[in-house]
Amino acid sequence: MNMERFERLLAGYGPSGREGPVRAILEETLAGHVDSLTTDALGNLIALRKGDGTGRRILVAAHADHIGLAVVDADENGFLRVCAVGGVRAAGMAAQHVVSSRGVCGVVGADGDAKPEVKIEQLYIDIGAGSREEALAQAEIGEIFVARPRVSRLGEHRIASPAMDDRVACAVLAEAMLALPAGLKNEVAAVFTAQEEVGTRGAGPAAYALRPDMGLALDVTLTGDTPQARPKLPIRLGGGAAVKIMDRSAICSPQVVSLLLETAQREQIPVQREVLPAGGTDAGAIQRSRGGVPAGVISIPCRYVHSAAETVDLRDVEAALALLLAVLQTA
Repeated sequence: MNMERFERLLAGYGPSGREGPVRAILEETLAGHVDSLTTDALGNLIALRKGDGTGRRILVAAHADHIGLAVVDADENGFLRVCAVGGVRAAGMAAQHVVSSRGVCGVVGADGDAKPEVKIEQLYIDIGAGSREEALAQAEIGEIFVARPRVSRLGEHRIASPAMDDRVACAVLAEAMLALPAGLKNEVAAVFTAQEEVGTRGAGPAAYALRPDMGLALDVTLTGDTPQARPKLPIRLGGGAAVKIMDRSAICSPQVVSLLLETAQREQIPVQREVLPAGGTDAGAIQRSRGGVPAGVISIPCRYVHSAAETVDLRDVEAALALLLAVLQTA
């Protein structure tokens, strides 16, 4: 994994529906290394590597967007009132540093009578304004704030950052497209999808347009390796990439699951089996496109998902990259 490219992606501003800056980073990275780069009407970036005509068309999706807080108004004292963009955990956002697309910085507070079970409508953003007019001049209604980028290395192998969900997968997919050799049998369509966090809105139209023979989503998944973790899951950091069996959005194709597990065993790539009681990925939307698409997921274990300190193990990231490259060349 190229850490410079990875950290640049982590720092990119790109909440749901506003993925343009992240697309620009990916376009710069992939230009000249793929056969085509296009952006569709929803904001999906599609990078294509052509095959020799003897293989399959494989769609691989990694979502470019991340969660945020959208401005709905400001009060008379200049505090911005907000709503959630995606699966924001209100308690996890309180006291966090945030930034807007215009570079306006703020901190998230909660109403004085907010209980530990704070709700989104009790949050506000303090940008240092003294009046409603001053606040809305700096951050108009509809502006989206995201956790301010900050990358921390935790020990030798682990890295924490906002937007790890799903920039780590975007980095894996970009590195795979750069590493794939010439003379591929399979055609590979890498789709850096828009608006996954608000209902996998980009992946379905992309799959409809591309008509893949098989679909793969790359995303993070929850771990069960922290004290008193809920739900109890066998997924842990450092245990390898995870092959998803099912989650709330999709029961993965048995053929694709077997392909991933058998490829990992053959190539001696460490993997874990994943059943996630909640959540979903772009695979759910891909699976339901047109008459149906066999789809699966390569997951990257991640602690503290949907927080400002989403944490992954770089050994798991490398395992996900190795498994993806092996499948794309041999499926």
